[in-house]
Amino acid sequence: MDMQTALNIAGAIAGFLIIWVLTGLKDTMKHLQAVDAMHAASHGALLDKVHAIETLVVGEYPKRTEVEKDLAAIFKVCQRIEDKLDRKVDK
Repeated sequence: MDMQTALNIAGAIAGFLIIWVLTGLKDTMKHLQAVDAMHAASHGALLDKVHAIETLVVGEYPKRTEVEKDLAAIFKVCQRIEDKLDRKVDK
């Protein structure tokens, strides 16, 4: 057997394996699409709930004034802590 015949046989085997894998993937995809289509009706209610939650979360951002008020309180507490530490260091 010469080199060209060996390469032709190896190429044919590789092509067969590739086609076999791709055919299996195609069949699996068709099966998954069929199962998904069957369950699409029951998933409709779930998708509506998820959409409602997403809308609620997006609509409930804190207002700028609320954030500024909260940050002012946090900075006030930090300043008190810093003052206490300064007094402690001074002793």
